[in-house]
Amino acid sequence: MSEKDIYILGIESSCDETAASVVKNGREVLSNIISTQILVHRKFGGVVPEIASRKHIEHIMPVIDEALKQANVELAAIDAIAVTYGPGLVGALLVGVSAAKALAFANDKPLIGVNHLEGHVFANFLAGEDLKPPFLSLVVSGGHTSLLVVEDYNTFKSLGQTRDDAAGEAFDKIARYMGLQYPGGPEIEKLALQGNKKAIEFPRPMLPGSNDFSFSGLKSAVINYIHGLEQKGEEVPKADVAASFQAAIIDVLVKKSQLVLQATGLKNIVLAGGVSANKALQDALASGAAEVGARLIHPTPILCTDNAVMIAVRGYYMYKNNEFSDYTLNANPSLQIGNR
Repeated sequence: MSEKDIYILGIESSCDETAASVVKNGREVLSNIISTQILVHRKFGGVVPEIASRKHIEHIMPVIDEALKQANVELAAIDAIAVTYGPGLVGALLVGVSAAKALAFANDKPLIGVNHLEGHVFANFLAGEDLKPPFLSLVVSGGHTSLLVVEDYNTFKSLGQTRDDAAGEAFDKIARYMGLQYPGGPEIEKLALQGNKKAIEFPRPMLPGSNDFSFSGLKSAVINYIHGLEQKGEEVPKADVAASFQAAIIDVLVKKSQLVLQATGLKNIVLAGGVSANKALQDALASGAAEVGARLIHPTPILCTDNAVMIAVRGYYMYKNNEFSDYTLNANPSLQIGNR
């Protein structure tokens, strides 16, 4: 007798994307609906939490309805409802959590609270069909930069994390300082294509003896360089600055990853988080992994940024492990990876 198919409804609202998805058996995406707020927040140069929360309230139920409709699955056929409960903006998280709890209660469905960062890692199971733990994950997003070992489907070991500015945060801050539009990371990447990454020698903060990351000093070096030219009335070579700054961050990410791959002997590394969409990072990390006998796996572009597919995939493995939440589930804006 074959096993019953498992349908997970995923809900994501941690920042400025309202998303819902239905995933079958943890691998087959039946729907992926995302309502983005980028244009709403662009005029402010970044996400305004109060506005994000209000937009989530407007969009959450229509997005969920559309996800079920596109998947051609009735809510009665859903086996569990998985929802991001942290980390993220507390008001935004509460919208998704409240909707998930209401649906789970009203329809007598199991509720699964999912760590947003674990979701990003698990998006890679859709990119590498033969991917199995253990493997190394490099999480690179606006709020997090970390290296962790995924020991099995429900066990994670953190080996290093950011001490100050995360890589994505540094990208956004430098983009804003250079007058580029929100979101800053893709704008830096686009501008870097027109520049020379060897034009300016920015520092590579390696923190010898540690797997942690620190990008605040690099960010300050870039700002000081730009400020110095402006003080002298000289033109800022923005494309060269973007290319050199991006190269400095990528060099650190790749070198740290290589060192950990060699120390652990792991043969697979996965990219996770919004910055994983950066093509220059993907190419450099793929080459760097190959140099130490490993391979890189990364999600498709749509699954690099915030989405509910990754939440449903993570929820599937938690469902299989009987990891459920009760109705006291609450938003946890500072949730760390591996925590429950």
